[in-house]
Amino acid sequence: MENTPSQATTPTRTSTLAVLSLVFGILGVFFFGSLIAVVLGHLGRSEIQKSNGQLEGDGMAVAGLILGYLMLLVSIAFLVFFGGLAALLALGS
Repeated sequence: MENTPSQATTPTRTSTLAVLSLVFGILGVFFFGSLIAVVLGHLGRSEIQKSNGQLEGDGMAVAGLILGYLMLLVSIAFLVFFGGLAALLALGS
């Protein structure tokens, strides 16, 4: 039986930016939280890709991006709808 030296593997860490992106994506109900989730998601994915396998969490970064973009769209739709409604009411009186 041949003895082979064990290869030392370095433990992977989860990207903090990816985790924060997911948190802000979940909690970012209005525009600023969503914007932070999108920025951190892109930064986290870039950090993970440049780490050569030392960082993980790409799925969390992508989830944060999806939630962030979705909430941005909802926030903009909310502002357009209620802003238009306020303008119509102001013109009507």
